[in-house]
Amino acid sequence: MNESEIIIEKLGLLPHPEGGYFKEVYRSAEEVAQSALPNRYKGSRSFATSIYFMLGANDISHLHKVKSDETWHFYKGQAINLMYLDGESLKSVIIGNDLNAGQTLQFTVKANTWFAAELVNKEEGSYGLVGCSVYPGFDFADFVLAKIQDFFTHESDIARTHRHLFIG
Repeated sequence: MNESEIIIEKLGLLPHPEGGYFKEVYRSAEEVAQSALPNRYKGSRSFATSIYFMLGANDISHLHKVKSDETWHFYKGQAINLMYLDGESLKSVIIGNDLNAGQTLQFTVKANTWFAAELVNKEEGSYGLVGCSVYPGFDFADFVLAKIQDFFTHESDIARTHRHLFIG
């Protein structure tokens, strides 16, 4: 077994619909009532949630968005290139522990921002392990995978230049 397979087994990670592997490790017992949340939420939400999330050499966290802010925290392995749409532009931040190379240990993706991620170094057997904290807490009702046809009209032309970020 290589190290990524050991981590998947030891942490009990499962395949994630966006790509990669995950396991929820925290969901607050208390909730925010729907009446106290912005209109984009349909129902109450936990105060916060967190997961382990791992990408392997052949994995991509495909382009998606959630209705809450999501902070990625680097744990170990290879650095991760997190790409996100900022208006018309695709921007990128490298989440990793090489601070001298300009990497950052954590980054927050703002609510309703399209984003995707993949390893910077895709050598066989490589992986990147992060934690993702979402507040208000994550609910799959708030999760949307991008449809490539919706992005062909996008001025940044992301569907043509970054086709691999889409499922299918």
